[in-house]
Amino acid sequence: MTNIMQTDTRRNFIKKTTAASVAVTLGGILPSFSAKSYNRIIGSNGKIRVSMMGVNSRGKALATSFAQQKDCEVVHICDVDSRAIEKCSSEVEKFQDLKTKGFGDFRKSLEDKDIDAMVIAAPDHWHAPAALLALKAGKHVYLEKPSCHNPNEGEILVKAAIKYNKAVQQGNQRRSFPNIILGMQELKDGIIGRAYFGKGWYANNRGPIGTGKVISVPEWLNWDLWQGPAPRKEFKDNLVHYNWHWHWHWGTGEALNNGTHMIDMLRWGFGVEYPVKVSSNGGRFRYNDDWETPDTQVINLDFKEGITINWEGRSCNGKAIEGSAAGVLFYGEKGSMLFPGGNTYTIFDLDGAIVKEVKADQVINSTNLVNPSENLDFIHIRNFFDGIRDGSSKLNADINSGNKSTLLVQLGNIAQRVGHSLEIDPQTGHILNDKEALKYWSRTYENGWEMK
Repeated sequence: MTNIMQTDTRRNFIKKTTAASVAVTLGGILPSFSAKSYNRIIGSNGKIRVSMMGVNSRGKALATSFAQQKDCEVVHICDVDSRAIEKCSSEVEKFQDLKTKGFGDFRKSLEDKDIDAMVIAAPDHWHAPAALLALKAGKHVYLEKPSCHNPNEGEILVKAAIKYNKAVQQGNQRRSFPNIILGMQELKDGIIGRAYFGKGWYANNRGPIGTGKVISVPEWLNWDLWQGPAPRKEFKDNLVHYNWHWHWHWGTGEALNNGTHMIDMLRWGFGVEYPVKVSSNGGRFRYNDDWETPDTQVINLDFKEGITINWEGRSCNGKAIEGSAAGVLFYGEKGSMLFPGGNTYTIFDLDGAIVKEVKADQVINSTNLVNPSENLDFIHIRNFFDGIRDGSSKLNADINSGNKSTLLVQLGNIAQRVGHSLEIDPQTGHILNDKEALKYWSRTYENGWEMK
């Protein structure tokens, strides 16, 4: 990894970007930008200048990871929580000489023509809308998973990335892990014969979130902008900054919070795109509180290629599978192949005996909510920079691929919410002949914030 970083950081010339050309808009909340404003050499000092949006926990960890890249400057820190701006700025400035500038409204940061890329780690309901605004402003985008809150947003974002000709890297970091790449190639080369079944999982011991009380919005929080595209709701004392994950209004549950990573690996290994049938079982079983999404969920996806993918999520019972809290297991004609959440893999024969074991120096804690694999994440960031310099074809987790994986888990959530399996068009991923399920394909927006 060090050699890769040294090679990349010696590059001091960044190609001229292509100006935004076709108008894709998010209703009425960003000033128009001229193409001429962005027809320039990125980073006149040879560095990619980055703005960070959403810098609590994971966002702050990403900010420090970007700041540690020698050919990058973290210029702007954006958050609706004024405390988070101060904390993140302090951390980032440990790794770079440049002083950061804080913004309570990330849209102000996007108006700066000297910003090359925006990193988005805000809540799920902001992912696609913020990315679309960044693309419209002529920025490249590093987008944490999931790509979107609902399938319609994902389709809009994929089209926007093409129209604006910008690099959009999704945070499926395992796509850049060296040993995972090697293992996936061995899988495709037939090391376990024809693989036909895959299982992914995530397990944790999350506690209850209680019953929220309506209280005054804290002075440090811009609650209106935190909600952004989502229709307005009163502020409660058990939502910010993490428990929004478990509310359908803003979040997407454990399935997209952690399941996206595992489903992406399974889709990658099998080389499949869209299923023909999707089902989901589970519910909120462990505690009686405000948590809406399942804390226990099993999603099954059947593909026309004769392949079935299964994902098991247990938010409130952390019993490991195959010794890991998160992982993926492929089953084939000649054996099985385990990827236990980190940069390692193991191949077994049909009797379960180890045939080959590939280890790595880095130890990854899958239950670390903030930064489980910092050094390996560096490689994914380096790949994002390659995409900026040399074109989106260089990206390991481009938005088109990332959104396909996101959609698979979203379909599982939709099946869960309607209470029955879904028939899917394997060419497009669209739900067939199900008016009830199609109600969840998009969402209702706060007036003036619609994605178009």
